[in-house]
Amino acid sequence: MNSLFARKPIAALVPEGKEGVGLKRQLGTLDLVALSIGAVIGAGIFSSIGTAAAGQMAPDGVTVVRYGAGPALVLSFVLLGAVCALAALCYAELAAMIPQAGSAYSYTYATLGELVAWIIGWDLILEYAIGNIAVAIGWSGYFVSLLSGFGITFPEWLVHGYREVLLAPPDSPIKHLLTDAPNIGGIPILLNVPAFIIVMLITWLLVIGVKESNRVNKAMVAVKLIVLAIFIGIGVQHIDTANYTPYAPNGFRGIHQGAAIVFFAYIGFDAISTAAEEVKDPQRTMPRGILLGLLVCTIIYVAVGAVATGLVPYQQLLANDPLAAAFNQSGLERFSWVIALGAVVSTSAVLLVFQYGQPRIFMSMARDGLLPGWAARIHPKYRTPHVTTIVTGFIVAVGAMLGDAGETYDLTNIGTLFAFALVATAVLVLRKIDPDRPRPFRVKFVVPVAGGAVFACVFVMLGLPASAWKAFGIWLAIGLVIYFGYGYRHSKLTRGATPRSPEA
Repeated sequence: MNSLFARKPIAALVPEGKEGVGLKRQLGTLDLVALSIGAVIGAGIFSSIGTAAAGQMAPDGVTVVRYGAGPALVLSFVLLGAVCALAALCYAELAAMIPQAGSAYSYTYATLGELVAWIIGWDLILEYAIGNIAVAIGWSGYFVSLLSGFGITFPEWLVHGYREVLLAPPDSPIKHLLTDAPNIGGIPILLNVPAFIIVMLITWLLVIGVKESNRVNKAMVAVKLIVLAIFIGIGVQHIDTANYTPYAPNGFRGIHQGAAIVFFAYIGFDAISTAAEEVKDPQRTMPRGILLGLLVCTIIYVAVGAVATGLVPYQQLLANDPLAAAFNQSGLERFSWVIALGAVVSTSAVLLVFQYGQPRIFMSMARDGLLPGWAARIHPKYRTPHVTTIVTGFIVAVGAMLGDAGETYDLTNIGTLFAFALVATAVLVLRKIDPDRPRPFRVKFVVPVAGGAVFACVFVMLGLPASAWKAFGIWLAIGLVIYFGYGYRHSKLTRGATPRSPEA
């Protein structure tokens, strides 16, 4: 039992002042805000807000899978901003203490022990790999919308995955594809080919070595902000206030469940913690950058949500490309290509960042002995974890080609919220077991803040449908089988070897 909860020494993760070790501290608060916007504003705001506002019906057209927030979507964004702010404070404390690691997997390994670290590492697959399936599906919707503005169209059966069509409500314009699409042995051929291609292209780029600089990230942020400013600036002039009635058609239940869905728009803010080793004066800059970045993103989300639900009845936002759909259905087709272009750029950047992160989590776990050694293999020429990059890329590409974004949002959201709750718990545990360790940034009122973060994350998780909880339970059970079947017996920490920390 002790070995299951053995903790990886923090000293193995932190350079602890060694000269010439670690990265150059050169990022300021504004750099972190730009990083936050780059990581947070992406597929969520361009894709998931449609489902969050309109809700989702079961294929029978009668059973409600989840209730939408309607125009009260803006309240869902405010609720989530508060939840993420609590979690962000906890990330800031751990990132300042363990600046070299920069991941929830390493945080929990150093505080809650190996078994919990395995669970969080397995869980992070939901945030990065499974989340990227939804991002790729959203990218495909906007890419198709962008090309259609120039008169280029694709057969419908090549831009919609099988699960997307199968789970669509009976009155959906794509439902006919179940019978009208080409078939093999009676099984319709329904493939989201653009989603498959973009994931494999990014996988290839990451294998040969793609390095994003702070300057490139700021350029991406500029494109996103310009596009969203255009959407808000033009859309606000065409708002029909009648669309705001009823404001909260499903009451607080709709706001709660809408928040659980649109939480997808906030995943990625934890990526800021990975920059802790490159931040000047981290005890001040980290919390300022994280919280200010969240504030900016929340304000943008509220404005976009208010405009989108004012342009058209909220039910009409249920689409892979809700912002472009809002413009198209309100007679602003001539501007929808701008939204589609911005979404393609934004989601491409998110795909790259997330697809970059997942293989490195696998690599870190393999170095600790919890996964087979091939998962830590580095390409001799490109110096990238090419094996895990290719494996992850192929799995995500196939999932995006066949999957449905709605059910993918649920798994991603529940997994990420669970990770946030564990990070907050880790802060409380470390305050108890190692109270004297230097903390460059300390969360004030740690019990209500960290405890509130755990409660808030669990509360939002409760807004997800029962199917998400069932799938999440199955996912964790599979992970535990793998851990006890392989990871526990090969753990370097359990066998007395000192696990190496990931390379910078």
